[in-house]
Amino acid sequence: MVIVINKNTPQEKISILVKQIEKRNITVHVSNGVAYCVLGLIGNTSNIDSHSFEAYDFVEKVISVKEPFKMVNRLFHPEDSIVNIDGKTIGGEKLAIIAGPCSVENEEQIVSIAKSVKKSGAAFLRGGAFKPRTSPYSFQGLKQEGLDLLLKAKAATGLPIVTEIMSISMLDRFVQDVDMIQVGARNMQNFELLKELGKTNKPILLKRGLSATIQEWLMSAEYIMSEGNENIILCERGIRTFETYTRNTLDLSAVLAAKKLSHLPVVVDPSHAAGMWWMVEALSKAAVAVGADGLIIEVHNDPENALSDGEQSIKPERFDSLVKELKSIASINSKAI
Repeated sequence: MVIVINKNTPQEKISILVKQIEKRNITVHVSNGVAYCVLGLIGNTSNIDSHSFEAYDFVEKVISVKEPFKMVNRLFHPEDSIVNIDGKTIGGEKLAIIAGPCSVENEEQIVSIAKSVKKSGAAFLRGGAFKPRTSPYSFQGLKQEGLDLLLKAKAATGLPIVTEIMSISMLDRFVQDVDMIQVGARNMQNFELLKELGKTNKPILLKRGLSATIQEWLMSAEYIMSEGNENIILCERGIRTFETYTRNTLDLSAVLAAKKLSHLPVVVDPSHAAGMWWMVEALSKAAVAVGADGLIIEVHNDPENALSDGEQSIKPERFDSLVKELKSIASINSKAI
């Protein structure tokens, strides 16, 4: 249930109403917007008569929330959320570009790529230290050494780092050193991990699961937010369909649906969606055209010899050209790079 309060209502009146609701063992989430203040009621509201709230002269309307996700729901937070990551933002009027290699391989590689993508306009550096691979014989990442190298790249460029967490056991290290923690597609429904991430205040990049519905994706975000962490960015990275030509099938309609249903920013990963470097540029442009808040793109200076996913990585010079082309497309949706 959502209670919409008139904008100029004194805070004392709102506080009195909140306390009355909380006496019924209902949690109240307060969202202050430009036009309204919204009270989101979380818990069993089946015994609450919504008409009783309409008796207050400062209550604009009462809305029943039918979807199972509550705090993630746009009804709870009508305005778009903007997530701050180490002084940079995702959401709002700026298109966020996250770029870097699939895997951190060595210091020279990650530092040189970081410098290159920053020069081209990337605001964040991605790089895998722990790699979830389908085959146990594939390169699994440099692990903690990879995190150390990401920190060196950050020191050299100032770019906030984004990397994937695989286990709760590494949470303390990630909270200490990683600016935005990525939850990969395979862990989207690792609910114990999501709950622990929810107890931190770290920005979380939540990738859509391999075959997850939009509702399941948003419910995973709800797990994180229900524990107190509202710094969540959704990432569409393609889903598994019957098509085998591409690595996955990029669902651009999910960007529109997620932004209609939720207030959270949405970014797109065209690299994992296509699995082929020559599709990345066109899919990036399409994602920006439909209103994505950002892109996460794999860039490698020597993709032919990359230790993982070289076939879907673009070279720095192509990335530079792409960012320049994206500027005009982003302006269509009133976004800047």
